[in-house]
Amino acid sequence: MFLTVNIPFVSLKSQHETCRDEIMQKIRHVLQGGSFILSNEVVEFETAYAYYCETNYCIGVGNGTDALKICLRALDIGKGDEVIIPANTFISTALAVIDVGAIPVLVEPDQETLLLSSKHICDAITSKTKAIIPVHLYGTPCPMDEIVTLAKGRDLWIVEDNAQAQGARYRGRPTGSMGHINATSFYPSKNLGAMGDAGAITTQNRDLAIKTGLLRNLGASSKYTYETLGYNSRLDALQAAILSVKLAYLNKWNQERKRIAQLYKNHLSSCTEIIMPTLPDGSESVYHLFVVKAKKRNELQTYLLKHGIQTLVHYPNPLHLEPCLGLVYSRGQFPTAEQLSERILSLPLFIGMKDEEIDYVCEKIIQFYDKSHGKH
Repeated sequence: MFLTVNIPFVSLKSQHETCRDEIMQKIRHVLQGGSFILSNEVVEFETAYAYYCETNYCIGVGNGTDALKICLRALDIGKGDEVIIPANTFISTALAVIDVGAIPVLVEPDQETLLLSSKHICDAITSKTKAIIPVHLYGTPCPMDEIVTLAKGRDLWIVEDNAQAQGARYRGRPTGSMGHINATSFYPSKNLGAMGDAGAITTQNRDLAIKTGLLRNLGASSKYTYETLGYNSRLDALQAAILSVKLAYLNKWNQERKRIAQLYKNHLSSCTEIIMPTLPDGSESVYHLFVVKAKKRNELQTYLLKHGIQTLVHYPNPLHLEPCLGLVYSRGQFPTAEQLSERILSLPLFIGMKDEEIDYVCEKIIQFYDKSHGKH
């Protein structure tokens, strides 16, 4: 018999209670101003987020998938070009590549960090390779020094997929500042989340900023003057206003995520059936997700749910096993990614999570393995 979930996988309640009055004030201001498309609120957020990411420019767009598409379009990546991405990422990374007519070339993640590294990228580069998309998965930065060095040596573009790592840093530099152009998502459950769909692009390059500004707005340089074929993908003024409020809390919220992650590590360090990913040297994670590799993963997940604990799997299928993508790979070509998809489990982690809730989750995990070993 399953208990009613009393520890959800994620809850936004505490976050929104913290800044509810500020958000409502901002919303009223937008309503009174009556400007909802590419308004002052959007410009203000773009300026603030560019400053936060230590980049020269930020361009707000409709969502994270569009951010990736527009980045690739801005780099003139299209039909016949190859773009290297990890095999174990969210489908949007591949969809964006396919959408512009390019070919996603998958590579294995590192076994210990679960992230893209130069070790596997080298073997995937061909004369058609135009770009690499390092995905800062679960809130942890990829080893960007080695990826940047490799890309420079091969004259390749870097597009950071920073959808899960707002506020993370690699050797002191913010994620979203190290690629030629970078994409992020503000899906509600992200570390910096809107109250609906939203995304952004960051870059140091003025020409790329101008080009992405055109592409997000139907290709228009001014009203009814179109320079290129673009997208209708503008950051909404109400979402921009909400994000401006929440951005001021992001560092504090990320510190709370780190504290929760450390408690998990402390409690589960002696549980040999649970393996926690290691961070690349120089990476400072903001733990968008707390992901472990677990023996008997499916049984553990069911056991936890029976005890009122909701967990998720990010992600149950590596990209080469997603039929809708139509990729030229088959089962067995990416054994590390396949093994991860069978073992990874994301534990509850959210702002406002209580210490006793973390204790309870860990207690039930340890209890499950004790029972499976016949201990009482």
